[in-house]
Amino acid sequence: MIDLKRIEEAGKRIWPELEKTPWLHSEALSEMCGCHLILKFENFHRTGSFKERGALNKLLCMTPDQLRHGVVTASAGNHGQALAYHAGRLGARAAIVMPEKTPLVKVVSTRRWGAEVILAGSNYDEAMARARKIEREEGLVFVHGFDDPEVVAGQGTLALEMREAGVEWDVLLMPIGGGGLIAGNAIVSKEIFPESVVFGVEPQTCASMQFSLSEGHPAPYVGHPSLADGLAVKSVGKVPFDIVQKRVDDIFTVSEEEIANAILVFLEVEKTLVEGAGAATLAALLNREDLRKRVAGKRVLLPLSGGNIDVNVLSKIIDRGLAKAGRLARFRVMVADEPGSLHRVTDSIAKGGANILDIFHDRIRSQTAVGEVAIDLVIETRGPDQLEKLKQDLREDGIRVEEAAN
Repeated sequence: MIDLKRIEEAGKRIWPELEKTPWLHSEALSEMCGCHLILKFENFHRTGSFKERGALNKLLCMTPDQLRHGVVTASAGNHGQALAYHAGRLGARAAIVMPEKTPLVKVVSTRRWGAEVILAGSNYDEAMARARKIEREEGLVFVHGFDDPEVVAGQGTLALEMREAGVEWDVLLMPIGGGGLIAGNAIVSKEIFPESVVFGVEPQTCASMQFSLSEGHPAPYVGHPSLADGLAVKSVGKVPFDIVQKRVDDIFTVSEEEIANAILVFLEVEKTLVEGAGAATLAALLNREDLRKRVAGKRVLLPLSGGNIDVNVLSKIIDRGLAKAGRLARFRVMVADEPGSLHRVTDSIAKGGANILDIFHDRIRSQTAVGEVAIDLVIETRGPDQLEKLKQDLREDGIRVEEAAN
């Protein structure tokens, strides 16, 4: 059983070895979201995410003999790095099994902490099977990323840390992947502040916890990849599921474009890099009107759960965020195929104060009527109002505006 006492014991265990992360009240984001937003910077941990809490607590609960044998897990991201780092600090062997298609940057980062990285399987489930085989054959201790009582208790120290700093809140807003983070902290929130509410957020592409709750038990969910890859879990854990059933008040979902925009907002407003999983909660506050009504004027504790983003996809995420905010747009204009037509388009855009990032003008291969040419544009604007005004100005100048072809 996981209760407040067990989480308090976890805190006493890990705090001497884990630096507490900072927090602040964000005035700018509070104004944007209509509540008093309290941010907890879990992306400041050594390996970049809250996963260090649970991994370290589990390791410190192990016997000296277990540590001598070492640990094994399956992970394509933050849990693997956290376990590798703290196992290395404690002198324990760590074997991290990752799917074969794991991005190289994650493999290199995990090896950097001294772990043995084993690439096996085409997905997480196959990597898990290999890790379990290593557990049986080599006698290593398997450390699950979220379906383990000591891991869940360790994650719960986040809210406990805030309470010890004298922070109070009315709403706890947490991302949900396997469920370990929200489960541990929901216990703390409901025990310390009985009137508080706990909300979770999942990506629309992989709402595994919502699905399991509708089924009444942890059930495999066939989802799709997400920018919030840390939340794209096929099956939630049994340990956190039981807690979520009893202590989480509601769960909201967000789209990929909304997550991308939230990453961009964190970059621009708080000058901090937050991965998709950590940005999902802000995405919900910015886009779910029903959630905004329920937290209006209240104190909301929101963790920036991690900051590990593959730099190869960061630019794509920023572009999607700009597009969601109406600051980056792609559209097509149809003009007469005659001298000066292109100039009319670019002149109108320049007068509207927008910036052309890319332009494609091909009269030879274009599937347009004779005497007409299509021009595809990518432009940068200050927001959706300027974009709509720009399109209207083009139409008034006799230029037909359409959606750009894919």
